[in-house]
Order: sequence, then structure tokens, then C-alpha cells
Amino acid sequence: MALSSAKPLIRRHSEIGIFLIGVVLIVIFASTSDGRWANLYNIGTILQVTATLGLMSLGVALVIGTGEIDISVGSTFGIGALAYLWLAAQVDPLIAAGAAVLAGAAIGLFNGLLVTRTGTPSLIITLGTLMIFRGIAIALTEGFSFSIPYAARKGWTYFVLGGGDFLGFNTALYWLMTLTVILLVALKATPFGNRLLAVGGSAESAHSRGVRVDHIKLSAFVLCGMLAGFAGTLEAGKLGFADGSMGRLMELQAIASCVLGGCLLAGGRISLPGALMGAFVLSSIQSYLVVTGVRPQWFILVLGLIVVLAAYGDRSLRQWALRK
Repeated sequence: MALSSAKPLIRRHSEIGIFLIGVVLIVIFASTSDGRWANLYNIGTILQVTATLGLMSLGVALVIGTGEIDISVGSTFGIGALAYLWLAAQVDPLIAAGAAVLAGAAIGLFNGLLVTRTGTPSLIITLGTLMIFRGIAIALTEGFSFSIPYAARKGWTYFVLGGGDFLGFNTALYWLMTLTVILLVALKATPFGNRLLAVGGSAESAHSRGVRVDHIKLSAFVLCGMLAGFAGTLEAGKLGFADGSMGRLMELQAIASCVLGGCLLAGGRISLPGALMGAFVLSSIQSYLVVTGVRPQWFILVLGLIVVLAAYGDRSLRQWALRK
């Protein structure tokens, strides 16, 4: 069976797999937490975490689709949050959010240019920029946190940018749903989606068919940076403050969400719904550890195990689908 014809089969089974994992975990967590996990307040909290992590996962999935990786999204998330809080005290929150998204786009463009112009593996490039922009964030805050003034926590713009709830859910969740639909339409109904997956499947083959490989990769990195910056904006709007370490380890969670959701790290296959399900599973696990009194440091161990097991399962599933 050809690899191209196997990919839909792999993707379908990956999405079903993460859905079943989510259902099983929900049953286990609900039955072993004495009502502390399965209540409306906690589910709402989980969905809030899923919203910001999900936005980052969408961007990372796009980059993974091209056969690259972006592990700088955690620091981009923090830069977006700090930019939004600093500017929201001086201008309308909507303008501040736009500037934060542009800052994320600039970081994504910087990453993309370094990758496409130097030929250096994106893992190395974005590891370096992760530390660069994390260092900038810490230097700017000097160990303190930025907070949004009380006077700026009013008006509809602040409300919709993570600062309010609608029907019991933070507005970040509605942003996640809206942007997911937009990206799904873009991937399914425009040439961009086919070109992105073609580049990830085989950059040489895509180039021979007239696809501008570097432009597609640049677009993916820029979109990833924008989504990370916007996620940071929404998180800052929800919390009202941020510090230089904001977003630490979120890059690993975003990558883990994508792997769990059926995105092939080698490129050429992504699943945006799967990535969101992966983000929900990770948020649920983290919440369960908190409500059951387990030290939060154990989540890092669980996260590492999930990445390893998901990568192994993805490889096994791919081999099975190819045999079919």
C-alpha cells in the first residue's frame, strides 16, 4: 500500500485513538476523585487551560505538517502576554492584543528565516530562540510580574480577550473554536493545505511540482508565532498578570498534544481536532494530579512518558496501516 493512501487510514485511527483515551481517562478520573474532578467548576477550568494550550498546539501542528518543529512557542507565549499587559495600560486592549500577535508573528518569521535560509535543523534553531526570547522576557521583567491596571479591566475588548466569561466559559474557548474552524477551512478548501502537507511529505517532490517550499514553511512558522502570541494574550487577559517565566514547558505540552492527536513528527500528516483532543487530555491529567494532591512536578514525568509512548504508538500505527 502506498504511503499517500495509508495516511488517511493512519490519521483516522489516530483520531479515534485519542478520543478513546480521553473517554477512558474521564471515566477513571471521575470515579477516583470523589467528585473533586468531575464538577462544573473544574471542567470549566480544564477547558480554560485547553483553550490556550490548544491555540499553541494548532500552530505547532502546522509547523509539524511541513516536516519542521517549533519548540520556541513557550517563550513566544510569554512575550505575547508581556507585550499585551504592558500596552494595555496605555492603549485600548484590542490594539495591545494586535501588537502582541504581531510580536508573535515577528518571532515566527525570525525562526522561519533562520531555518529556510541557513538550512539548520529547526529543532536547533528554535531551541536557541526559545532561550533567547525567554532571556529577553526575564530581563524585561527583572524578576517581577507585569499586571494590567484595574482601570484597564473594563470594556468589551478586555472582556472578549480572555478577561470575561460567557455562558460559564472563558472567552478564550470561543476564540479556540473560531480559529480552529478557520484553519480547518484553510487546510481543506484552499491550496495552502495541500501545499503544506506536500512539503512535509517530500519537500523535493513538492518543489518539483512548483510549490514554493520556503514560503510554505515561513507561513507555517509565522502562523505558529501568531497563535502562540495570541494564546499568551488571552492567558494574560484571564490572569491579569504575567512574569518572565510565563509559558515555561508549554512548548513540550503543545508538541505532546500534537503527537497524541496523530500529527506525524516527520511531516506530511496533521490533525487539528486530534491536537485539540491531545491538549484536553493533557489538561485533564494535570487537573487530576492537582485535585488529588499529587505534587505538580510529577506532571513533567507524566508528560515525558506520554511523549515517548505516543511516538512509539504513532510509529506502530503507521507500520500497521502500511501493511493494511
